[in-house]
Amino acid sequence: MSKIILTISFISLVVFAVACGGSSSSSGGVGKAIKSGPAGNNMTVTLSSADGVLRDGQNDITLSFTDASGKPVDVGAASLNFHMPAMGTMPVMNDAATLTTTATPGIYNGKVKLQMAGEWQAQITYEGAAGNGKVNLPVMAQ
Repeated sequence: MSKIILTISFISLVVFAVACGGSSSSSGGVGKAIKSGPAGNNMTVTLSSADGVLRDGQNDITLSFTDASGKPVDVGAASLNFHMPAMGTMPVMNDAATLTTTATPGIYNGKVKLQMAGEWQAQITYEGAAGNGKVNLPVMAQ
């Protein structure tokens, strides 16, 4: 009887560990991807958040640069600006993200406060050992 209870307990522990464990994804293993795209120099850039959603107001985001095998690439200095062009009487909007480096080169944590919901252009630039590049990714804020 105790072997059955021990076996069931072990199986339950394994199922719990698998369910709670993180998984590696195209966002570098950090959150869920909002949008990915080619960054030039054989890299992919991914914008992600904890739930994979960008919202009107304050957002905690992650920006990651990866090579073809999905490993982070140190791009040096990186910046991220959210741009919405003028529409009718509404002026152009630019909301810059504040990026900070992490313990993993090529992965940056950021904060940005978006002024409104709608379609934005995530304007990403980088400059460093991996070269220079600019990327525009269309993203939707809820």
